[in-house]
Amino acid sequence: MRIVFFSKSGCNLAAGSWLHCGYHLTTSIVGPVIFSLPFTLALLGWVPGVLTVTLAALVTFYSYNLLSVVLEHHAQLGKRQLRFRDMARDILGPGWSKFLVAPLQFAICYGAVIACTLLGGQSIKFIYLLYQPKGTMQLYQFIVIFSAVPLILAQMPSFHSLRHINLVSLVLCLLYSACVVAGSIYIGNSKNAPARDYSMNGSQVNHIFGAFNGISIIATTYASGIIPEIQATIAPPVKGKMFKGLCICYTVIVITYFSVAISGYWTFGNQSLPTILTNFMGDGKPLLPTWFLLMTNIFTLMQLAAITVIYLQPTNEVFEKWFANPKMDQFSIRNVIPRLIFRSLSVISATFIAAMLPFFGDIMALFGAFGCIPLDFILPMVFYNVTFKPSKQSIIFWGNTLIAVVSSGLVAVGAVASVRQIVLDAKMYNLFANM
Repeated sequence: MRIVFFSKSGCNLAAGSWLHCGYHLTTSIVGPVIFSLPFTLALLGWVPGVLTVTLAALVTFYSYNLLSVVLEHHAQLGKRQLRFRDMARDILGPGWSKFLVAPLQFAICYGAVIACTLLGGQSIKFIYLLYQPKGTMQLYQFIVIFSAVPLILAQMPSFHSLRHINLVSLVLCLLYSACVVAGSIYIGNSKNAPARDYSMNGSQVNHIFGAFNGISIIATTYASGIIPEIQATIAPPVKGKMFKGLCICYTVIVITYFSVAISGYWTFGNQSLPTILTNFMGDGKPLLPTWFLLMTNIFTLMQLAAITVIYLQPTNEVFEKWFANPKMDQFSIRNVIPRLIFRSLSVISATFIAAMLPFFGDIMALFGAFGCIPLDFILPMVFYNVTFKPSKQSIIFWGNTLIAVVSSGLVAVGAVASVRQIVLDAKMYNLFANM
């Protein structure tokens, strides 16, 4: 399978507009992971937290534009790159592609599938507990229920065929973000409002490691491990279209990220949990009307299904490269049967891992440190500097170098902090825990 639209003759055609690009970008970046932003502010504090969210927005917007420019440059030279590993092969060499970038992208994309499957199960469980507060069903059962939807949608043949789903996804993220903001403000002004405490919990060592965990989580919320795949869907000429798509995406980001982070932290302070929806249940009782919580979770579930499917596309492509026959039509029995088998196995495996390791906050920090920061904050700077070789006296060279160096430091410290937190939490959690 290719990551672009296919003609009946089997040739790949980039058929998307800049609007479609905006839909894809928004779905690949903006998701229910933003429910963790109040938690990151609890780890960082008001000023450092808001500043980090802002800097991450600026750096990733700049980074993704650099990637777009590099992709377009190589396409004009006759080397069209459809994936991160293609870029690494042509720019850094085949070894970098094979042993670092390709495994990194695969891990990030498949990790996103696992995280979305876990969140989907938690959302269904949340709805269940609204109506059955003493219900006995376990989290892993809800994860399996949610996985039935991406199991079906995973059979969509390409990114371009997801454009209408991703338009709906864009609307959904605005809707559930508005619900979370309204819910937080309502609780904050109600008689059930928690006591506001914005001090940092724990010892000084925990503050430091927690801050780096917060930075890693924020990096994950801005991550998109599929920028080359999305640009490959745009119909030529590509120039300027990716920038317009990013403007759509980051307009949504500004509206949703800051409103959710600030309203949630304002209401719950240092009691903010890894997903803000959990805070909406005070001592097992809902702090908001049941119908409102139900609506919020339904919006969330619908978008989680879309995100899961879009991040399955690159991982599916890896499997189908081995088993599909590119000389035959994509809808031929020869290609449909392997696609059905391996896409289904991919969803089933992600479901099993999500059920086995339901520790969302820890997983987010780990993905951010090991995967999202290298792929989205470091590699674009390196690709640009190696491709265009800007003067070492220029601002762009030193700006890119500074971002890459600082981000590399965050990878090292964030990796230690995230692994440390997992080790600490392992004492409290067990496999297949009912979180």
